[in-house]
Amino acid sequence: MLVDTHAHLDDEQFDADRAEVLARARAAGVTGIVNASYDLASAAAAAELAAGHAWIRAACGIHPHGAGEVPSGYLDTLRALAARPEVVAVGEIGLDYYRDLSPREEQRRVFREQLALARELDLPVIIHDRDAHADILRLLQGDGVGPAGGVMHCFSGSWEMARELVRLGFYISLAGPVTFPNANRLAEVARRLPPERLLVETDCPYLAPVPYRGRRNEPAHVRLVAQTVAGLREVPCEELAEQAAQNAARIFRLPGAVHA
Repeated sequence: MLVDTHAHLDDEQFDADRAEVLARARAAGVTGIVNASYDLASAAAAAELAAGHAWIRAACGIHPHGAGEVPSGYLDTLRALAARPEVVAVGEIGLDYYRDLSPREEQRRVFREQLALARELDLPVIIHDRDAHADILRLLQGDGVGPAGGVMHCFSGSWEMARELVRLGFYISLAGPVTFPNANRLAEVARRLPPERLLVETDCPYLAPVPYRGRRNEPAHVRLVAQTVAGLREVPCEELAEQAAQNAARIFRLPGAVHA
């Protein structure tokens, strides 16, 4: 049992073979996918895709890259989408100080507004954090996420940051970079995380794991992430995958791991 807790299946890179990608995921043992969005159009597309597949669920949110261009009523649109039964989280939201495609003050404003929306709706958040560790922690410590908790997706911080996020009610999701040869900090996080707070993901079509690094990623490759993390934790891959799937079912309130 494998759950890919972060994918972008509505990305145009999958337009030519989306059905085949989903079939390969099923063949690889993937029983659930959380399909995250990054703007209002992709949020609607993610919800529609999930509506047609019982084993795929959606997260709706505004990525920090688009924070500087959100329409005035964007929260109302997200609120309406979140009312759909296939939507299980607000995300992905957060801060990106690496590309800085939106002014940082706007990123922080939109991030905080969506944190408040998630608290209002009692939904977990899925957070994007790139080169913004200090501000992410500061805002989360100040604003909070409510009882529904959240996921730090494609985690890239230190063990100390991961420990604080767990204290704040977060799950830590590891992606393809944990398979990279120089990922020493991620390896430490993978070894030390409490088993009940660990998730695995692909972030496809991005960040393909070894040996597919540099190529298009897809949900079937979540097995390679799970195998690497299992090796670091010195447990069987089946045990790691089962624990991560149970964690995904808990944070996203899935029926088991969402079977077709």
